Amino acid sequence: MSQFRAVSLPSFLLASMIGSAGMAADAEHPVVIELFQSQGCSSCPPANANLNTIAGRADVLALSFAVTYWDRLGWKDIFAHPAFTARQWEYARAGERGNVSTPQMIVNGRGVLIGHRGAELADVIKRFDRGTGGPRIDAAPGRVTIGAGQARRPANVWLVRYDPRTRQVPIRAGENGGRTLPHRNIVRRIELLGKWTGPLSSYPVARAADPVWRSAILVQDGAGGTILAARGI
Repeated sequence: MSQFRAVSLPSFLLASMIGSAGMAADAEHPVVIELFQSQGCSSCPPANANLNTIAGRADVLALSFAVTYWDRLGWKDIFAHPAFTARQWEYARAGERGNVSTPQMIVNGRGVLIGHRGAELADVIKRFDRGTGGPRIDAAPGRVTIGAGQARRPANVWLVRYDPRTRQVPIRAGENGGRTLPHRNIVRRIELLGKWTGPLSSYPVARAADPVWRSAILVQDGAGGTILAARGI
């Protein structure tokens, strides 16, 4: 766990930089940006602001994961869950990193950067662009289908539920005590639907617990691996 003091880029500048990154992403092949952060981390608000700026783009799947390891330091994050901390550690182990930190962004399961460094985000998106490859993801009521393709090893098929609203959260204690922090695209659940090994595969999907939540599917090359395909459903 570590901290960084920084400020976010102006939203118009960050949006412009992302727009000129030259990525091949579109609504059916969005770039996946996962932010690991905590309401108890004083350097996380600028990273949240960066994610909030791009959260509405059709060619970006921006997901905010609240981790638990700041909870003991004065403020318990109201959205934190051990599964989100475990996901960040999977990335750390896959990348042979001995620790985790906040705020941290992971781009397409591969590119890693400090979340408040908006000036680097466009470059990381461009360098780790996965293009329009990967298996096709189709959704029907109650079911998701992953198309046939090449899988070098079994891939994890994740269902992510997230709240797309901007939630203004008053922080009562800890490093951000006295502030009200805006959060967007807040991950509320992540569920492993099964494995994809290359053939056309189908998975049942239950209705979300909250009708406001949105859902996304990630096909990931093993624990902490590359995102092979992603789509909002």
